[in-house]
This record gives sequence, structure tokens and C-alpha cells, in this order.
Amino acid sequence: MNHETALKFRSATHADTDALIALVESAYRGDASKQGWTTEADMLDGRRTGADDIQACIARPESRILVAERASENGPVELLACAHVAVEDGAGYFGMFSVRPNLQGAGIGKAVLAEAERVARDEWKVPAMRMTVIDIRDELIAFYERRGYRRTGIKKAFPYGDERFGIPKRDDLRFEVLEKAL
Repeated sequence: MNHETALKFRSATHADTDALIALVESAYRGDASKQGWTTEADMLDGRRTGADDIQACIARPESRILVAERASENGPVELLACAHVAVEDGAGYFGMFSVRPNLQGAGIGKAVLAEAERVARDEWKVPAMRMTVIDIRDELIAFYERRGYRRTGIKKAFPYGDERFGIPKRDDLRFEVLEKAL
């Protein structure tokens, strides 16, 4: 089955909060995340997101959590992926990008990224999309570079001591801003 053609996109609502937290946590933390290649389990413990983050993203103007889903063979709709897209500092911002670990590599992430870029470009009319990525995540940065993003060299400190962003297992974490002209 071609996962991309079966995807439906919508904006998340507050009713999606628990499912979104479960999806994001499964993609980045703990043993489940190790099924996929986006895991941060070797770098970070603790939470990746929470109801406070989800609610704030949904409530904020020029911000949405994009949800990708499809009908399963048994009928119910399955949440497959999500991403937070917003307007920040005159550009699009892309974050909270999560695909179910057992579906990573099937093209779903590429489709979600393309839809997020479409929203930023066509609906919000911003000239570029930016994101922050932990700068030691070479495989992840390469994924974005293959999709037209470039490393800006702009580094941001990792929020050590703020457990809302996780509990670091290393002392050398920092973010780098990636950018793509839309």
C-alpha cells in the first residue's frame, strides 16, 4: 500500500492531545522509539512534549499541529504522524515532527514535511521554513538537507535544567537552525 496517497491531513484539536503526546513520545523516547531512526533515547530521557505544549500550539495564532492519518483496513482512522507548523520571526517554523516508529522510512514524513511547507508558503505567505535540530543528529540533518534545507550555522543553547525539553544524558547538546527558501 502506498502510504502517501492514503494520507489525509487536518489540523489537530484539543481532543487529539492524548494521542499526540503518545505519538511524539513513541517517536523520540524510550524503547519504542528505537524501532525508528528518529529516536533521541540515547541523548535524552524524560518527556518530549506534554499537554501544555500541545494546547499552546493549538491555541496560538498562525500555528497548527498538522495531523496525518489514514483509514485502517478495519475502518477506524489511525494517527500516523504530526508536526507543529507556525509563523515565527517572519518565517515558517517546523517542529514536533513525529512519525510512528514502525512506519518511518515509508514516505509519510516526506509527505508531512511537504504539506507543512505548503501551509507556510500558500496559506501564511512566508518566504522560508526554519527548524531547530540537535546538531549532533547527523542522519536527521542529512534527511532535511536532501529536502532542500541548509545548515545556517546559527546555534542555540539546549535548555539544560528545563525538564519540559527532556533530561539530557550528555553535556554537549545544542540546536542548529536549518532553513529552506519556500
